[in-house]
Amino acid sequence: MNVARIRELKTFYYRELTEDVIPFWLNNSVDWEYGGFMDFLDREGKPLSTDKGGWVQGRAVWVFSTLYRDIDQNPEWLKAAENGVRFIREKLRRASDGRVYFEVTREGKPLIMRRYLFSELFAAIGLAAYSEISGDAKALEEARALYNLISNPPADLEAKIDPETRQFRSHSMTMMMISFCQIMRQADPEHTEMYTDRIDKQIDELFRYFVKPDLKALLETVGPDGEMTEGPEGRCVNPGHAIETAWFVLEEAKLRKDPELTARILPILDWSLELGWDKDFGGLFSFIDIEGRQPAQIEWEMKYWWPHNEAVYALLLAYSMTGETRYKEWFDRVHDFTWSHFPDREKGEWFGYLRRDGSVQVDLKGNHYKGPFHIPRFLMKCYLLLKEMESSGRG
Repeated sequence: MNVARIRELKTFYYRELTEDVIPFWLNNSVDWEYGGFMDFLDREGKPLSTDKGGWVQGRAVWVFSTLYRDIDQNPEWLKAAENGVRFIREKLRRASDGRVYFEVTREGKPLIMRRYLFSELFAAIGLAAYSEISGDAKALEEARALYNLISNPPADLEAKIDPETRQFRSHSMTMMMISFCQIMRQADPEHTEMYTDRIDKQIDELFRYFVKPDLKALLETVGPDGEMTEGPEGRCVNPGHAIETAWFVLEEAKLRKDPELTARILPILDWSLELGWDKDFGGLFSFIDIEGRQPAQIEWEMKYWWPHNEAVYALLLAYSMTGETRYKEWFDRVHDFTWSHFPDREKGEWFGYLRRDGSVQVDLKGNHYKGPFHIPRFLMKCYLLLKEMESSGRG
């Protein structure tokens, strides 16, 4: 990748971030009246529902805080982050135990509390990032408290499947804890060793239980000792999650200057692209059955926005770290598919849900899962990496 191409891409990603994606969410999502962010938006950005998702609140605070820290000290971005933090503090957390709701009304009245601790994790990364740009020591204390809650989950959390009948491990929390601890470590350098130790533990779990070199896959769900479990759930590969995990660990390897960890994680990226790429229509499948059987998820062949976000950045990162041609070729392939199918050039932002052939299945712009997170995160990360590549002359 020559310097001219790097500069072209850098300019492109910056423009898409600052002129399309972020303005869409600033103009349509921020609720200045009641606080927080509305996320269930139609194609034009108008609310289909004013109920607010818990994941989106913390994720949006992280995005606007990180924009302010890494891209530009835009006062609108700081104000949006502050607005989200107030809502998390005053409305989203349950007073009795500090847990974070999955869904509340526009005003912040409780609706849904889920068994998973994902809302807590996303609130914590938002608070941690906000503490870095604001000097708000309380925000970091709140993030630490949520980290402790997640690390020592309440004993009364109801299991998804009766553990007396079947026990299993899920890849989701293992992967998310790697990124979570990386964010906490940056915001809370006083406890660097604690977070790094936890990252090491999660990476060990990843390879011990979920990575299957004989199958050339990272499985989404396994038994307690890493064995394959019964039925389609045990055969499931989620290419987007596996690729996202790969770049989490690649970033750690880059930070540590650890070539052994780099070499260990790259096969997961390779396998996931080979398994997940649709050779007929292009794009990444949402789910794959490792035995080539029908996946249980009826949406398995749909093309979601977020796996493509993860893949573009993961491939750019892999190429920048290794210089290997195959990663540049894969980057070009996924980049071209992504930018020719997902952006909505008429109304702004991106379509999130495509049919297998790349046509739009649902034209809404937001819901409790698709909010201001995956797209701005990958745009920021690609821009900053390309800026680094330009300055170092690597390409």
